[in-house]
Amino acid sequence: MRKLVLFMHVSLDGYASDSEGGLGWIPYNEEFEKYAEEVVAEVGSPVYGRTTYRMMESYWPTVLDDPNESTHSLEHARWVQDVKKIVISSTMDKAEWNNTMLIKDNIAEEIKALKEQPGKNLVIFGSPGAAKTLLELGLIDEFLLTICPVVLGSGKSAFDGVEKIRLKLLSSRTFDSGIIATRYAVEK
Repeated sequence: MRKLVLFMHVSLDGYASDSEGGLGWIPYNEEFEKYAEEVVAEVGSPVYGRTTYRMMESYWPTVLDDPNESTHSLEHARWVQDVKKIVISSTMDKAEWNNTMLIKDNIAEEIKALKEQPGKNLVIFGSPGAAKTLLELGLIDEFLLTICPVVLGSGKSAFDGVEKIRLKLLSSRTFDSGIIATRYAVEK
């Protein structure tokens, strides 16, 4: 059985984006890029909310047509183009990006059915709104959080108003940039 894993960059005060939806506060460098590659290697299907999906859909296909892109970016663009993507949105009518499944209704049933399929894990990339919905439905099995060395003071959080969830630390790792990558299992 596959797991549903939340992979999210958060500020020290728990925000997944700043007050304008920006992510410029994440100290991304070569060391962190290699870590992201490790995470992507365990993904069977990325899961997005509407906003993150639209960002990905508008950006990654353009990378494939840019001869000046890095090898890393081109490899990731090819992967994300071909992998089965899942978008959770009650407001979208259709998802047109190659190999994308739209879940509008019956989210719990649809995700449970996907978890029972063979393969690598389902991984939520950011998407604090969709993550909150999946948290409230009790569907998330693990949290893979990268805690960035910044206090934003405000922004968007996946955890506002969520009931208490007990977690067990599976691993942690510190990067030279000050980021701490943590992996927790939900205690059931």
